[in-house]
Amino acid sequence: MKKREPISHIMTKSVITASENDDLRKVVEKLKKHTIRHIPILRGKEVIGIISRTDINRLTFGALFEGQEGADEAILDMLTIPQVMTSKPKTVSSDCIIRDLAEIFVKEEFHALPVVDNGELTGIVTTTDVVKYFLELYE
Repeated sequence: MKKREPISHIMTKSVITASENDDLRKVVEKLKKHTIRHIPILRGKEVIGIISRTDINRLTFGALFEGQEGADEAILDMLTIPQVMTSKPKTVSSDCIIRDLAEIFVKEEFHALPVVDNGELTGIVTTTDVVKYFLELYE
C-alpha cells in the first residue's frame, strides 16, 4: 500500500474557475455545463473563495416549489459572487499526502479544496477523488 502518495496523483489539474467579478449566473451555468460541484473564485491568479452547488441550492427555490423559477432568476441577479462564496477557503499544496487530506476532509467536513502551489491555483481535489483512490487500493 502506498502510504505517502501526494494528492498531485488524484487532483483535477484543469480547474473550472470564475472571477470575483463574474455574474453569479455564469457560475451556475458552469456548474451545470461541466457537471461539477465546486468552483474556485479567483482574483487574478489568487484563490479568494469557492462556491459549491450546495451554496447555490441554498439560494434558489426552484427545486422546492413548482413555478418558482422566476424567483430563482431574481435571486441570481440580486446577489454577487463575493456575497455567496466562502471567502478565504482552506487550500492544500500538491505535495500534501492523500491520507492527510482525508483527515482534513473528515475533521473539517469539507468536500473540496483548491490546490495552491506558490500562490497559484494548480488543481482541485474532492472527497470523490479520495474515495476513488482508496477503492483502487482494494482492486
